[in-house]
Amino acid sequence: MTRAAAVRDDPRGGAPAQERELRAQGKKTMRKLLDAGMNVFERRGYHAARVDDIVKGARTSHGTFYLYFANKEDLLLALIHDCVDEMTALSTALPPIAPGEEGYQALHDWLGRFSDLYAHYGPVIRAWIEAELHGSEFGRLGQTMLGGFSQSLATRVAESAPAGVDPQVAALAFVAMIERFNYFVITRQIDFDRDTVVDTLARIAHQGLFGGTAPRRGRARR
Repeated sequence: MTRAAAVRDDPRGGAPAQERELRAQGKKTMRKLLDAGMNVFERRGYHAARVDDIVKGARTSHGTFYLYFANKEDLLLALIHDCVDEMTALSTALPPIAPGEEGYQALHDWLGRFSDLYAHYGPVIRAWIEAELHGSEFGRLGQTMLGGFSQSLATRVAESAPAGVDPQVAALAFVAMIERFNYFVITRQIDFDRDTVVDTLARIAHQGLFGGTAPRRGRARR
């Protein structure tokens, strides 16, 4: 089972749900509330979202909501934990990147997975940024994900980086580039299609971080 499937089948609940063992029906109800919450955050943003909107979207009651989550912040935290878990798993899935075409293709495919995952959690990421307070659980989770992601990528960069490239600095720069670029895409601050974004980021990273020579355009995709 993939990490994404595990997250969907066995979602993390809020504080009330973590105090008891949930049966299959309870997990299904909680999944409905999480999905409804994601939809509401996408439509209304974090601050304008209300528990009333979420329970209407899930077609359930306020009483049911509070069996699983203490409030909307608790629900957002559960969604953020799902996002962090999947992003962390993705960071460790990047294979060694060789300088040739196979290495480029592996990096291209991985960046495609990153882009798709980022788009899926787009409403959560936007709400996360909107709600974040320094020193809060939101901020701690952001630091955890950034640190884990960068460390995993630094290991790969260290294997193949050209002379003079510091793997830690390069990995942080790489994470900053792909995260911000995808954020601009999901918030519609820039208008590029997914394949153009993935192709371009793959070429920049392959040549700059892994000493690669990217294939001619049109040869990368399978």
